[in-house]
Amino acid sequence: MENINVLKNDFTELFKKDSKNVYFSPGRVNLIGEHTDYNGGNVFPCALTIGTYALVTKRSDKKVLVSSLNFKELGIIEFNLENMVYDKAHDWANYPKGVIKTFENHGFNITNGFEILFYGNIPNGSGLSSSASIEVLMGVILNETFNLNIDMVDIVKMCQEAENKFIGVNCGIMDQFAIGMGKDNCAILLDCNTLNYSYSNIDMEGYKIVIANTNKKRGLADSKYNERRSECEDALAKIQKVKNIKALGELTEEEFEEVKDCIGDPIKIKRAKHAVYENRRTLKAVKALEENDLALFGKFMNASHVSLRDDYEVTGIELDTLVALAWETEGVIGARMTGAGFGGCTVNIVKEDCIDAFIEKVKKAYTDKIGYEPDFYVVNISGGARKLS
Repeated sequence: MENINVLKNDFTELFKKDSKNVYFSPGRVNLIGEHTDYNGGNVFPCALTIGTYALVTKRSDKKVLVSSLNFKELGIIEFNLENMVYDKAHDWANYPKGVIKTFENHGFNITNGFEILFYGNIPNGSGLSSSASIEVLMGVILNETFNLNIDMVDIVKMCQEAENKFIGVNCGIMDQFAIGMGKDNCAILLDCNTLNYSYSNIDMEGYKIVIANTNKKRGLADSKYNERRSECEDALAKIQKVKNIKALGELTEEEFEEVKDCIGDPIKIKRAKHAVYENRRTLKAVKALEENDLALFGKFMNASHVSLRDDYEVTGIELDTLVALAWETEGVIGARMTGAGFGGCTVNIVKEDCIDAFIEKVKKAYTDKIGYEPDFYVVNISGGARKLS
């Protein structure tokens, strides 16, 4: 954020006290490997320089008072550490509340309440993980404030659990992992089956990551996310009758082709095909990047979008329009949807001196076709969630 002092002034005005404790948690974008995380496959996300900030003071009682500059109309939301249940009226505050409850469930003693002011510059509903950003931010705040000495991977796991069990969204671990474990100028190859991970240095050499937001509003919980997940689970269960595997991500393309007919349902065959092929495509794309072949990496990104559009069917006219326009634009070497789909964002690798023309051309053509403007963010790769001061 350009000016932390503005946030500090807002905090003082709101809570009538000062805060010296400033935290930051990035958003994330997944460069390739979409809808593979819950299928035991590989993903390749990176943390971004946009994210969520928080100012914190500890209280002497059990009350928690939270407010967000992004939801000013909701004012201060108050809850008590002794009554940590999901409350629809608490809206966005259920995310930090769920993390506190999950930490307590794991035996960590949260002895005091606090006041927290949040501010995020991740567009809501964009698919850049504003929810996971706030969850991991809350985890880092608890870890620091109460000297819990929890390893970041364990914080990440508890944040995912909070979203699964408290919020009720059946997400994989990728978002929280990328946000917690991000590293400057690196993307993370994460095997979601084992949580083995490695960092790949991203040398963009004259190119930049440009995020394009469809500005179509969607909520993950009410999208078809859970439906796709169960279709893949059904396909896996059928394959497991003929092959000893724990997850679709274990299969090669050839192995999948040998066993796919036992799935029976043509729709579920397509879903499972995406999970298997996208996982292998991710590994090949990372290898291309490590060999400094950015152009080949871009081709894998394009193929990823085609699979998400045709086999997984999670794109929609807005995302498909943005990607098709990018593919036709000079200086673009790769473009695909990123995130859960059904709206949200695309990720594009664009030559630096073509970015202005890219934005101008795509914005006009998209607006003409869809009827409202997309937004664009030229982003850099950030480190993970942390205390700033």
